[in-house]
Parts: sequence; structure tokens; C-alpha cells
Amino acid sequence: MEIAAAAALWFLPFAVPLCLYVAWNDMREMKIPNRAVLVLAAIYAGVGLVALPFETWAWGWVHLAVMLVFGFALNVAGTLGAGDAKFAAAAAPFVALGDVRLVIVLFAACLLAAFAAHRFVRAVPALRGLAPHWKSWTTGESFPMGLALGSTLALYLLLGAAYGR
Repeated sequence: MEIAAAAALWFLPFAVPLCLYVAWNDMREMKIPNRAVLVLAAIYAGVGLVALPFETWAWGWVHLAVMLVFGFALNVAGTLGAGDAKFAAAAAPFVALGDVRLVIVLFAACLLAAFAAHRFVRAVPALRGLAPHWKSWTTGESFPMGLALGSTLALYLLLGAAYGR
């Protein structure tokens, strides 16, 4: 992995709780709040200055901009929610450029696992009853992508802490 283990360790205690919140809130409300996206960007802005060399930190903002444009294009095409696009953009600076392919594979795995788990829990009344008012149970074909996006960033940072350079 290209991410420095030390950088991943710096980001972990700040980003992972936010990733969990995003996943939970998206399942509950089918929304990723703008404040969560702003907090994630603020974590990168503040912790990144300590965890990363300045040049790497600065290039991370380019990652955010590129992913924001890409995400909004997907949103306009109707394939991704606006909150999902904004969260993915705010998460992009955390990913080392050399790890992009790994993150794509990790996201695919998280997406499949999250979709299967969500649909399973939604179909089992005893499990669904643990959170009976969550909007994601009744939104038809919609899926709380924050569950997969948050999981992807959290797992990437955990892997980076364990196997980073």
C-alpha cells in the first residue's frame, strides 16, 4: 500500500467514527448530512497537515475536486445521490494515488457486502424490527450508499495502518 502507516494511524481515530455515523445515518434517514461531509474535509485539512508531507496534503485537494466533478456527473446521470457524491469527494484526499485501484476493488467488495447485508436484514422481520423506523427499509430499490462508502474509507485506513509503507 502506498499510504503511510503513520498517516493512516493519524486519520483512523477521527475518520472511522465519522464513517460509522455516515453509514448509520444513511440507513436511518437515506441522507448523508452536509455537516458530515464538511467534518470529513476538516479532518483531512487539520490532521492531514500533521500526518502528511505538505505536497502530498496539497495534492489531496485536487483528488477532492476531481472526485467532486465525477460524483456530480454521476448524480446528474441519476446513478448516485448528491450526498454520496459529496462524501466520496471528501474521502478522496485520504486515498494515496498509488492505492486507487485497491480502493476501487475494496469499494466493490464493500458495496456487494453492504447490499447483501442490507437486503438480508430488511427481509428478516426480527432483524428489521431492531430499527423499525429506518427509511432504508421502505425506499424500494434505493440503497443507502453511505454504508458502502463509509465502510470503504474505514477499511482502507485500517489496512493502511496495518500494511502501509
